Amino acid sequence: MSLEFLKESVTDNTLLSIIDKVSNQQRITTEDGIYLFNNADVSYLGVLANSIRERKHGNKTYFNKNFHIEPTNICVFDCKFCAYSKFLRNKDDYDAWELSEEDIFEAIKAYEGKDITEVHIVGGVHPKMGLEYFRNLISKIKEIRPDLHVKAFTAVELDYMARKAKVSYKECLQVLKDAGQGSLPGGGAEIFDRSIRDKICKDKCSGEDWLEMHEAAHSVGMPSNATILYGHIEEVVHVIDHMSRLRELQDRTGGFNAFIPLKYRNGNNQMSDIGEVSIIDDLKMYAIARIFLDNFNHIKAYWPMIGRKTTQLLLSFGVNDIDGTVDDSTKIYTMAGAEEQKPAMTTEQMIALIQDVDRQPIERDSVYNELHDYSKVELV
Repeated sequence: MSLEFLKESVTDNTLLSIIDKVSNQQRITTEDGIYLFNNADVSYLGVLANSIRERKHGNKTYFNKNFHIEPTNICVFDCKFCAYSKFLRNKDDYDAWELSEEDIFEAIKAYEGKDITEVHIVGGVHPKMGLEYFRNLISKIKEIRPDLHVKAFTAVELDYMARKAKVSYKECLQVLKDAGQGSLPGGGAEIFDRSIRDKICKDKCSGEDWLEMHEAAHSVGMPSNATILYGHIEEVVHVIDHMSRLRELQDRTGGFNAFIPLKYRNGNNQMSDIGEVSIIDDLKMYAIARIFLDNFNHIKAYWPMIGRKTTQLLLSFGVNDIDGTVDDSTKIYTMAGAEEQKPAMTTEQMIALIQDVDRQPIERDSVYNELHDYSKVELV
């Protein structure tokens, strides 16, 4: 369905006004965003989001070759939605872990000779692991694999490091950048609204702190991603407020690479009584993110969290990036009940997943330089 056909089939004047804005590449308002959530049919949202996706990227769908390392699942914070909450786990539990530096270096060395381009390092906020520890860790990783892009640490981890080291956010990030860190992931954003945050993760850094940390990262030349945790106790107004704050920061800095909606999963946490939202709600969330975040180039579906089939659907609802091959040793999402319990895909599987829905697989690096066009690859 084209935008022109969509206009002809819609009689709602407010929705028609939003369609006109999208057609003319004009920014929609927060009121428009709320209206879309509450009133627009998911198929209409798909047409709008896909028109933006294809205007920006055509059929190109990005992925990278990466792997994840999680130093620990021991955490000083009590996030109600998280399987790593200090309320649920301590260092003496049978399923607690704390990797040594040598464990991490061996994990890096295991990829020697493989064309992996990124290591993603996040984990629980361990009381013993501070700024100096991670500065040395990154330096040694870059000695082992100088060409590897290090994407590391949520704003929550960084806030703890900075406070413990008694340095500013900017000073903390400059130390890590000088050691070889290339970018920040988007974790820890959850929902910025204080009333919701106080109920689900009161003791960790605030939404304002998260935004300040990412602005500081952008100011030292370190790009980042942004996320939202959706599908729990938040309301539409909180989702739009969250994306509006991200859009405002992106207007100032231009430092965000991608926006990644993360679906709340209700396994092994203190909010397990809350049911998970439907695939229709997933499609709406991603589509409206694409429509609302006009200054974000990329909307990413993290396939281990959302699942492969839903990821393929989302490629028609605004998504143009599906993360990476992952080879994920982390357990934070799998313990919460993510679709993929042992998340890893080969390059061939990534290509097939994208080609099966008539999209063009493009391998990228961590900052979206195109490395290889696999659209002409025929898989046996």
